[in-house]
Amino acid sequence: MSEQAHVQSSFRRRAMDSAILVLVLLLLWQGVHELAGSVAISGPGTTLVQTGKLVAADDFWTNVASTFRAFMLALLVAIGGGLLIGLSIGTNRLIGDAGEPALMAFYTVPKVSFFPIILLFFGIGLAAEVVFGAIHGIVPVAIFTLNAVRNVKPVLLKTARVMRLSQAQVWWTILIPSAVPEIFTGIRIGISLTFIGTILSEMFGSHQGIGFMLMNAIGLNNGDLIMALAVLIMTFAVVVSTALLVLDNRLHRRI
Repeated sequence: MSEQAHVQSSFRRRAMDSAILVLVLLLLWQGVHELAGSVAISGPGTTLVQTGKLVAADDFWTNVASTFRAFMLALLVAIGGGLLIGLSIGTNRLIGDAGEPALMAFYTVPKVSFFPIILLFFGIGLAAEVVFGAIHGIVPVAIFTLNAVRNVKPVLLKTARVMRLSQAQVWWTILIPSAVPEIFTGIRIGISLTFIGTILSEMFGSHQGIGFMLMNAIGLNNGDLIMALAVLIMTFAVVVSTALLVLDNRLHRRI
């Protein structure tokens, strides 16, 4: 079997597995709806209708724009800050010995415990959303960058010293290109966590956005709207995660 035929066969198999998984989830969803009733959870059909109405509403897209503005800014901070921290710790033994334990300790702390402090400093609004989203994603990017840099072949670093490259030149011409697959894995995880952090910040500290809509629906006990928003959030997360995972696998196969 040729490589192209193998890829096509693998794609068809994955597509079939995904279709079966979606069908099973829909059947389970309908079963839970029948057992618990419409007050507890909306059925797939009702949720689909509500999702259509939601997508057609103008105020929904206004909230989507607000969420993505905060998400993209938080992601920019998370990726940029994570790369800077990872490269700094990974290339300096003294900073690494002191910084790595602190970084790992920060990763284990529930980030929601920082939310009151963030609100105290930044107030309710875009700044708090960006900071809270960024602290979720910055640590995975930093950790994966740190490990990737430490695994770079020593001969490359020796060559850089012989050529008397500056620290910035070492980063951009040797470390980052050599560690791209591992760094991208950290970025992929960081994107998911930053999105979660942004939604959470909107639920508890914002007057607009998808998270605000979800929290408002929970307060009004609007089950149909809750399920419609949950489906849209999950659909976006699955599509983006799948695309990033495919790209991640391709980068690792090129090593």
